[in-house]
Amino acid sequence: MICPKCGSENCHVINETYISGTDFSAGKGCLGALLFGPIGILCGACGEGKQTHNVNYWVCNSCGYKWRR
Repeated sequence: MICPKCGSENCHVINETYISGTDFSAGKGCLGALLFGPIGILCGACGEGKQTHNVNYWVCNSCGYKWRR
């Protein structure tokens, strides 16, 4: 791979991981407890939960430029 900024061939791939979301929602747990009792607390665990996103980038070792291919 050739760096689009400086033209160097001294490049490597890196992987960045992003995590979004939550595992437990206190608001949903409290609402579930009010509506359904102790079992309703488990409603706080319902939903999307944590999501992991992986993104691969190329990085130039000469100039430090980072880009996606």
